Formats: sequence, C-alpha cells, structure tokens
Amino acid sequence: MSFNSIKGFKDILPEEVGYWQRLESAARRIYTAYGFQEIKTPVLEWTELFSRGIGEETDIVSKEMYTLTDSKGRGMTMRPEATASVVRAYIQHRLYGKNPIRKLFSIGPMFRHEQPQLGRFRQFHQINAEIFGDPGPRSDAEIIAMAMQLFETIGLGDLCLNINALGCPECRPRFRDELRAFLQDKADGLCADCLRRRQTNPLRVFDCKVDGCKGVIADAPSIPDYLCGDCDGHFGEVQALLNHLNISYMINHKLVRGLDYYNRTTFEIRTERLGAQNAVAGGGRYDGLVKLLGGPDHPAIGFAVGMERLVALLQESGGPGAERSGLYIAALGEDAEKAAFQWAFQLRKSGLGVDMSYQSKSLKAQMKQADRLQAAHVLIVGDNEMASGVGLLRDMDTKEQSELSLKDCVARLTELLG
Repeated sequence: MSFNSIKGFKDILPEEVGYWQRLESAARRIYTAYGFQEIKTPVLEWTELFSRGIGEETDIVSKEMYTLTDSKGRGMTMRPEATASVVRAYIQHRLYGKNPIRKLFSIGPMFRHEQPQLGRFRQFHQINAEIFGDPGPRSDAEIIAMAMQLFETIGLGDLCLNINALGCPECRPRFRDELRAFLQDKADGLCADCLRRRQTNPLRVFDCKVDGCKGVIADAPSIPDYLCGDCDGHFGEVQALLNHLNISYMINHKLVRGLDYYNRTTFEIRTERLGAQNAVAGGGRYDGLVKLLGGPDHPAIGFAVGMERLVALLQESGGPGAERSGLYIAALGEDAEKAAFQWAFQLRKSGLGVDMSYQSKSLKAQMKQADRLQAAHVLIVGDNEMASGVGLLRDMDTKEQSELSLKDCVARLTELLG
C-alpha cells in the first residue's frame, strides 16, 4: 500500500526550500529593522477564540475550520489565521505591561478546509505582523510601508496597493443597514452564500468572487459616504502619510476583509499574475479585538502575507532560491579523501557548512554535485595537491581559482570563508 499527501496539503521539497528561506530571512531582517519581535503561538487553540474573534458568520468559522473535541467535550481548532492567537497571547501574558506599544510578528502554518487553488492550500503559511497600542494613522502607514518594502526587497514589482476605510462602531452600523436594505430586492442576482450574508454580514457580499454578485454590488452604497468625522479624518491622514512616503495606492471602496474584527483602515496588496486569487497580503485595523477577547481596550493593526503565493511568484520570476553558500571538498585519491573527511569535521565544528562525496568519484562528477548543492566554493585536492601541499580553491560564481596551502588549511579556510 502506498500513501500520498492529503488533498490541499503540500510537501515543500528541498529544491523549493531556498525560496522559503529567502522570504523568511528578508521578513525577519526587515521586520526587526522596524522594531518588531518574533512570537510563536500554538497551532491548536480553543475553538471559541476563533468563533468569537473572527465572527460566527464568517466563511472561516462557519465552513472552513478544522475542529476536534477533546476527552472533556471541549472544542479545539487548528488555527485558521494568526491574529486571534497573537491577541490571546498578548492578553494572557500581559505583553502590554512593560511597553504600551508592542510590535510582534509570526511565521507559521494555518489551516482552512477550502477548495485548493493556485497559491491556496488547506495547510498554508503566513507571515503576520501586528502593532498594539497606537490608535493613530502613523502606525497604519508604517505597517503598509513595511509590507511594501518586503516585496521590493525580494524583487517583486508589478503590485497594486488597495486601501479603504471600513468605519467604526459609531458609523458602520448605519452603512450596514443601508447596504442590507439595498440587497433586499437583489435576490435574483446573488449566489446562495450572499443570500445568507445579506442578513447576517452584508459587508461580506463585497468580497464575493462570483460574477453575478460583482454585478449586483456595482451600484451598492459606498462606505466613505457614511464615515463619521473621526474615521474620515483618520483615512485622510493615512493617505497623506503614504503620499509623503511616495507609496502608490488605489482607493477601493469595495474592499473589505473576510474577518469581522476589522475597522477603519483596511488594505490589500494584489498582483495580476495569480489569476482570481490575486491577493498576496492584506490586513487592517482591529481596534476592538483585544477588548472583545477579554483584554484591555487597546487599539491594534496588522497584516498577513501569504507565503505560498509569494513563493510561486518568486519561482515564476526565475530568480534564484537560496544563495550559494558553504564549501564542497572535491577529494581525489585515498589520502586526499581521508584528509578531507577530517577537515570537513573540523570545519563544521567551527560553523562552516561543508559537504563532500561519500564515494570515490571523478572530479567532473564531484563538481556537478557541488553545483547542485549550491556550494559557494570548492576545495580541489588530489594526489598531486597532497604531495605539493597546495590545493585549489574555486569560486563557483566567478569560476576563478586560487592556490591554498594545505598546511593549517582548516584555519585558513575558516578565516577566508567563515
């Protein structure tokens, strides 16, 4: 009997891992420069955390969560998104105690039972960033700028930033009532999901990808027409700050997010290179979520980057995955192989990545192996080199070779490549 992976769950093979490492490395470097600290939360949480935080009527909670019951009958769910878990940790460990402003980021897998598509899987990975404690537009603009910088750093252009204002608990109820009234006589044009949403969560109709529903909402009421003065002023300041940073954007009055906790600023970064599933990052402000989940009334804003979609774009662009690194020792002959085996052991103890062949192979075969392993340098040592005490060190990028004394070669290689 043979086994294959479960539908929607994907192996990340060694040939692909370099792209993932490149993306994670860039995110950690950039987010740390902005003052963010990494946090790791459990994959499994109490179900109520997500049903209360995300919203009972969202597709995620109503249809997509992987939920199980423990021996005491309590519901536990594999996290479908990261923000609720990070907020739970923020409250539980009183992370606001030492510093009123906390910047946190996380990298890890999420789980949703939905139809797999290009760049979308049932186990998928996200890079999340959250700022707690600041209610003003500067944190909105800063977190958007950080997201755009990540894409620029990894070499992805051709992206479009969409922004919108969703209002607050003071002004959004009036818009929701107007939208619900507008949708009442549009039953013939709505899909089954939107027929349900128009009563329970009418804003979600804006997020529907069905062509018929898109046609219906083309003439729907517009959120900005219902913003209160504070929300309108906040959104205007966000735009001014983005203009000041020379970040291009498009105001999209139909943009909403699929989670109930968002308010005020929301944004999405899109590409036209992934078809219908074109969002590579999205987020917004969620000022009431900390209080809703039992914590203090602290404002917050955050966003998530979909790693599978970004990796697909990186692979499509033809750029390299992992950069060349480490040393390969191409040893020819019994004496050279014995010496190289010892050198490799000592160099690895000093922290240098080293590889060599387990079997006696030709120089051509070993050079091919070094290239497949993305080695940055190759030390070539055969009988002649052992006799003369001088090996050849080859740079695999420039193809240049230089002589290297084999006396104290471990110290010399550590100094040159460490």
